Amino acid sequence: MTEGSTLRGRGAETEPRGAALTAARLPHPLLEGRRRHYAGLLVAVLLAAALLGAAACGGESSTSGGAASSSINVFAAASLTDAFTELGDDFTAAHPGVDVSFNFAATNDLVTQIQQGAPADVFASADTASMDKAGDLMSTPQVFAGNTLAIAVAPSNPENVTRLTDLGRSDLKVVLAAPEVPAGKYAREILDRAGVTVKPVSLEVTVKGVVTKVALGEADAGIVYVTDVSAAKGEIGSVAIPAAQNVIASYPIATLVSSEDAASAQAFVDLVLSDQGRRVLAGYGFLPPPSESP
Repeated sequence: MTEGSTLRGRGAETEPRGAALTAARLPHPLLEGRRRHYAGLLVAVLLAAALLGAAACGGESSTSGGAASSSINVFAAASLTDAFTELGDDFTAAHPGVDVSFNFAATNDLVTQIQQGAPADVFASADTASMDKAGDLMSTPQVFAGNTLAIAVAPSNPENVTRLTDLGRSDLKVVLAAPEVPAGKYAREILDRAGVTVKPVSLEVTVKGVVTKVALGEADAGIVYVTDVSAAKGEIGSVAIPAAQNVIASYPIATLVSSEDAASAQAFVDLVLSDQGRRVLAGYGFLPPPSESP
C-alpha cells in the first residue's frame, strides 16, 4: 500500500508538472496575435527607414557630384593644335561639367571622318572649301581667323634660302603638304604665282609633317603656316613670303547638326568667336578673319 501509494503519488505529481510545462511553452492566442502585429509594424518601419536612407544618399550623391557631366568632340585642323588646346582649357574652366576632346588632323581627313559618321560636335577647318564639302552635316559656318604662309628652313638657314625661287634649286630638298591638304593647296597656289617649279622629296599628310621633316633635317625647306613657325619654338627658322605672292587662309568653324550636346558645342564655337578667343588665337600668330582685315 505504501509503495503503491508512493507510486500513485509520484504519478500524480509528475502529470501536473508536465502539463504545466506544456502550458508554459504554448503562447496565449491573444499574446501571439499582438506579437505578430508588432513584428509586422517593426518590419514596415525598418523598411521605410531603409528606403528613406537610400533616397537621401542618392540625393547627396547627386548634389555633391554637381551637374551631370557631358562631353563634346572638337575636330580641328592640325595647325590649330596649340591655340585650340588653350581654348579648350579656358572652356572647361568656364564649363566644369563639360569635357572637351580634340581630334587634330589634316582638314581633308577630318571631313572624311565626319562624312563616315565619326562622333563630332564641332568642326574647325583650315579652308572654306573643306567646310563646304561637309555640306548639310554642318550648321552655318563662320570664319573665325586667318593665316598666311612662310618658307620653313633649318635654324640659321644653312642653305641660304632667301626667296621662293630658291625652292626650285636642284640641290635643295623641299617637302610640301599633299595637294589635297589645305596647306598643300595654298603652297601650290603660291608657287604658281611665283612661277616656281618644285619637285618635293615628300608630300606630307599634314602641315605638321612638313615642320617635322625640316626640324629633323630630312628636308632643307618647306612651305608652312606662319603659326607653325611660332609653334615650333625655334626648332625651325623661316623666310617671309611677300604679300603679293602669299595667300590668306580662311578658317571657318561650325557645329554639327547631329551633335548630341548642341548647347555645349555652340558654347565652344561662341568662345572661339569671342574677343577672348581672338586674343588667344592672335597670341599664336593667327590673323583676324580675312573679311575684317584692313
